[in-house]
Amino acid sequence: MSKAGDNEGGVSDWRGSSKQPDGAAAGEKVLSKLSTVSARPGWTKVSCPCCVLERVEPLVLVKLKDKVSPETKRWLLRLIGAPQKDGGASLLAHPGEDASGDVIILSAPRCTLLRATEELGLCKTYRNGEMEAFSYSDRDNFKDSDNMEAFLTVAERQFIVKYELEGLRAKQDLRVPGLPDSFTLHHRDNIWQKLSSAGVLVDMFPLHFPDKLKNLSEAWYSGNQLVQPLDAVNEYFGSSVAFYFSFLDFYTWFLLPPAILGLFIAYFSGEVKREMAESVSVSKVIVGIHDDSEPLVSGHMLQAVFSMLWSTVFMELWKRRSSTLSYRWGTLQLAERFADPRPGFHGNLGVNPVTGRVEPLFPDWQRDLRMGLVSIPVVGLFLGLVVLGMLCFYWGEAQMQQLHKNWDSVLTQALLYMPSVLHIVYTNMLSTVYKRVAQSLTEYENHREESAFENHLTAKVLVFTFFNYFAVLFHIAFFKQDVPLLRRRLASLLIISQLVNQVTEVVIPFLVDRFISAPNRAESEDDSHQDKFRNQWTLPPFPGLFAEYIELLVQFGYLSLFSCVFPLTAVLLLLNNLTEIRSDAYKICRLFRKPFFPPVAGMGVWQIAFEVLSFVSVVSNCWLLLLSPRLQQLCKEGGMSSTDVLLVAVMVEHLLIIVKFIIATLIPDEPDWMRKKREHIEYRSMKALRQQKLQNEES
Repeated sequence: MSKAGDNEGGVSDWRGSSKQPDGAAAGEKVLSKLSTVSARPGWTKVSCPCCVLERVEPLVLVKLKDKVSPETKRWLLRLIGAPQKDGGASLLAHPGEDASGDVIILSAPRCTLLRATEELGLCKTYRNGEMEAFSYSDRDNFKDSDNMEAFLTVAERQFIVKYELEGLRAKQDLRVPGLPDSFTLHHRDNIWQKLSSAGVLVDMFPLHFPDKLKNLSEAWYSGNQLVQPLDAVNEYFGSSVAFYFSFLDFYTWFLLPPAILGLFIAYFSGEVKREMAESVSVSKVIVGIHDDSEPLVSGHMLQAVFSMLWSTVFMELWKRRSSTLSYRWGTLQLAERFADPRPGFHGNLGVNPVTGRVEPLFPDWQRDLRMGLVSIPVVGLFLGLVVLGMLCFYWGEAQMQQLHKNWDSVLTQALLYMPSVLHIVYTNMLSTVYKRVAQSLTEYENHREESAFENHLTAKVLVFTFFNYFAVLFHIAFFKQDVPLLRRRLASLLIISQLVNQVTEVVIPFLVDRFISAPNRAESEDDSHQDKFRNQWTLPPFPGLFAEYIELLVQFGYLSLFSCVFPLTAVLLLLNNLTEIRSDAYKICRLFRKPFFPPVAGMGVWQIAFEVLSFVSVVSNCWLLLLSPRLQQLCKEGGMSSTDVLLVAVMVEHLLIIVKFIIATLIPDEPDWMRKKREHIEYRSMKALRQQKLQNEES
């Protein structure tokens, strides 16, 4: 690949046309020119005859440090291409332009992809057309198992390359050629992690496929389509991204009923109109005066009960949709095995008492000590900063109230929103800093498994997020009992936060990309293909879906917990999310490098967080109903004491909780046909495991 005539079929014109294999889109261009028959120079060799291909598909680029030693790079190429039984990754590697270059281009042969498919527990289409858990020993009976581009998605093939590399462990103590003597790989060290910490490996990212990306963009955000191409998103970016956009799409369209109800209440309810006007003019709500023409059931009551029931129905229907998608995308039965330690895990080398493998060990009591003495106090410190910001908000609110009382002008009325705006900016800045601190704390805790790491990180962020975004609202509602202030605060959050998010998430990255990054990535036909690959590296890494899920969780909290005091909440969220779908799609396609995402069977811990908010909405809405002027007036006319009203509210709360549980029971988490499919897959997997065990005993 270094010289034009030295490497035929190597680097020249890496995106030329090629006849598509069965199952691929007709007429689509493929990565055919940065490829070679495995017996030719360039790509590392394969020993398995079924893995010898007419062309090799570049999947992942590894960026090395500048001026890396040629012998270090050659050693790394041999390691990547070596069979797994010899401690290698069994991948295909290409050195780039020459041995001294700073890139390595990776792909994966058929057998490596198939074995990883079984290890990951992916389901694929069997010869009878049904989805089955893939088995390598039965690979010939699975549809398209001889054609990896049809059998596995682009995202799955690229993730498997990362999965194999991060699983590399030293089989014995050894020195890496070209590195200082002080750098030694010890037995069972994670090779990829050690090389990254030593600075040999700068980065690793999946390569974009420009033609596929262009087609996806046109079907996703460039045109006028209202339906998202979720299967194409899963194919290109993976199930993690596809599940997020599926949830965003489902949630956005499910906002239509509360939005219509909110518009109806805001237009026809005289009580709501009066209270919204009073909140804007900062007047006190006069409980003792009401219009006799007001209906018995006010807009507040209708909105509160609807929000509680809506959130339950929404989550139950989403779980049904999620299970259906996980079946369709082959992630329904992901392997739950005792996995190798995550790359960042470290400890003293020893024998794992469960698996019997030699690996780093880290005592649980040390991890618990780190969590108790470091993580919890630091999280508490940030929660204290949230309280400090809340106190400053109240002080500013009081000052602006007094100023408006003294001057009573249009300017002072506008300044009433200044404390809320400043507090929103403060909470957003604090949240950004906290996310980095939470990441460092979770790394310091040294969790062995990736799932444990993600769960602890998510738990830290969720606790802070709930406290940061909802503490002020709960304090205003439950302690100050100031409904006009709560309504004004909620309106500020909905409007200002969404404007800030759109600017920081889309506008600023777009401007930076358009006027700073894009000119530096300008390509010409004479550029080598390695230079074009490097241009993808100049894009910033994708920050992940954490912030996107947090934004949706906060939205869902505003709607389910407090929308009864501001009926237009769903309307504003609907308008925001209609643009959010396209802006998020544009962002992941154009503004960042293509990310690695593992196959997932759903939203994971985020689904639990949404369900918790749905449950808390019962308490929140019942309490807010007690503050409704119409309800207070009805109770006073009925001669009910404050204690009687509170007891009735508690009874209504428990009744609504029972209703939520009944609804959740009546709507199964998965359709009946889906349950039968899942049980069939479990049965086939158990049967295959039993047959394999019998064969091993006979042999």
